[in-house]
Amino acid sequence: MNKLIANGGLGVGVLGALLTVAAGIWRITGHFHLAGFETMTLFVGGMGLMLIGCFAKLHLLSASRT
Repeated sequence: MNKLIANGGLGVGVLGALLTVAAGIWRITGHFHLAGFETMTLFVGGMGLMLIGCFAKLHLLSASRT
């Protein structure tokens, strides 16, 4: 189970980072929409995915101490 949480957290974090970078680059180039969504919505969604990945890793760290 811990390996699943670790790999899931890593995957979600990487996906969030890619989404954030893609939305940031798209916004810097002057576009406001990407795939039917506003770029700021995708940027915030990517940050949320990275946060979920961080919480998964934090859960593993806190569970290994007890």
